[in-house]
Amino acid sequence: MIKISRQADYAILVLGHFAKVAGGVTFSARELAERTRVGLPMVGKVLKLLARYGLLTSVRGAHGGYRLSRPPEEITVGEIIVALDGPIAVTECAPEQPMATDCVHEPYCPVSGSWQRLNDAIRNALDRVSLAEMTCPVADPVGAFAGHEEHPADV
Repeated sequence: MIKISRQADYAILVLGHFAKVAGGVTFSARELAERTRVGLPMVGKVLKLLARYGLLTSVRGAHGGYRLSRPPEEITVGEIIVALDGPIAVTECAPEQPMATDCVHEPYCPVSGSWQRLNDAIRNALDRVSLAEMTCPVADPVGAFAGHEEHPADV
């Protein structure tokens, strides 16, 4: 099973609250912890990572907190996952930079190039789904079923 980390999952949950409100609303870590029912230490950690990656802006002061650095339509699920988990790779032999692996099996592996193709396909699919789309999901946001023709047996 391919899974994102719990931190990345929480990051998408937290960012979803920003995306659901109009304009540059600022939330404190405490407010987001209450809204999401995620522990304050985890929310604080996720917010700092998202700010370090540039997806959130930190606002100081009495009414400070965090706000989205860009509109939710311009933030992709792929960016969020990379911010929390690092480069998206299905296997160790499918790094973001080809030939960046030190796998001892690579010279003998007949499928290493295919892993990179699959890795690219997954990364591209995640980059086609915006945070805005995640908060208002549609039946097929990435076109996974594009080209599927209905046959009489399917209806």
